[in-house]
Amino acid sequence: MTKRGFSEEEEEERLKLPKLAMDVPGIQRYLVGIEYIGTRFSGWQRQEGVRTVQGTLEDAFSSFMGQSVSTTGSSRTDAGVHALRNVFHVDLARTSKRKPGELLAPHPPDVIVRAVNHFLQRESADVQVVDARFVPPDFHARFRAKERTYYYRILAGSCRASLFERDRAWHVEEPLNLIAMQSACQVLLGTHDFSSFRASGCQAASPVKTLEELSIRETVSWPHLLTGCSSNAQSSNPDLKSYVVTARAQSFLYHQVRLMVGTLKGVGAGKRTAEDVRKILEGRSISLALPMAPASGLFLADVKYDMEDTAVSGPVFLFIM
Repeated sequence: MTKRGFSEEEEEERLKLPKLAMDVPGIQRYLVGIEYIGTRFSGWQRQEGVRTVQGTLEDAFSSFMGQSVSTTGSSRTDAGVHALRNVFHVDLARTSKRKPGELLAPHPPDVIVRAVNHFLQRESADVQVVDARFVPPDFHARFRAKERTYYYRILAGSCRASLFERDRAWHVEEPLNLIAMQSACQVLLGTHDFSSFRASGCQAASPVKTLEELSIRETVSWPHLLTGCSSNAQSSNPDLKSYVVTARAQSFLYHQVRLMVGTLKGVGAGKRTAEDVRKILEGRSISLALPMAPASGLFLADVKYDMEDTAVSGPVFLFIM
C-alpha cells in the first residue's frame, strides 16, 4: 500500500493518467453523482459511433463549458447495466466569454447539476446528474472508492412478467429455492481467489477479492408497490417471485457479479448445491461456473468514499496573477 492509500497496482495505473487538476492552475475538480437506465447504452466507456454513458455525459459537459471535457468514472458498467448511483470526477476550467483566456471562479456545484441536466434533457438522454461537489485536485473517483454495491434482480415463475419489468430484471421460468441460494452466498463471502468468477478480458492483476456482503432476499416486484397502495389490490403476483441479490466489496472482477448470480440461480433451480459452489470456487477456473446472468438485471447501487478524501473548505481553484 502506498502513502496515498492505493495498492501498488492502482498507483502504477494512476500515474499513467492525466492529472489536469494538479498540473494546470485554473482547473477545478468535481465529483459528480449520476443515475441512468442502461438499456439503450453500449456501456459506460466512450466509443466512437455508439451511444455510451460517458460519451453522452462528456458531450453535455462540453456543450455547457464550450470546450472539450473528459470524465473519469468510478465503475465502468457494461451495456444494458443500470445505475442507481455511479460517480465520476471531471476537471473544468471556467473562462470568460467576453475576454477569451481569462479564468473565472469555478461554477458552484449546483450550477453544474442544473446546466448539465439541461443539455442531457435536450438529447432525451437516459442519464441525469443527481449531485456534484468540489474535491481536491488529487482525488480519483476510481482509486479512492472504498466500497461498491450492486443489486441484481431476478423474477422467478412461468407466468408473464409485467411490461414494466422489461430490461430491469432476469426472468427465469423455474421456481427458485431461496434457502439454498442463501447457503451458497455464505460460501462466497470473505476473501477468496475468484478466478472461477472472472471473465476473459479481465485486466485486474490479481483474482483475489473480498466480498463484504453477498445476500439474496425475496422482495415485492416494483410495479406492485403502486397497486399495493390500494386496499383491494394484491401486493404481488403469487406465481411470480421477485428476488434481489446484493453484492458489496471495494472492487469486483470483470463480470464477477453476473457470474456469481448465474451460479446462485443454478443452485436455486436445483442444478447445483452450496457444496458444488465451494468446489467451483476452489477450482479457480471460469469453465466451472454456470452461465452468466444477463446484464439487464444488474444495477450499480452505490459507490462510497472516505469523506476525508473529498473534504475541501472551498474551491481548490488556483489563479495565476
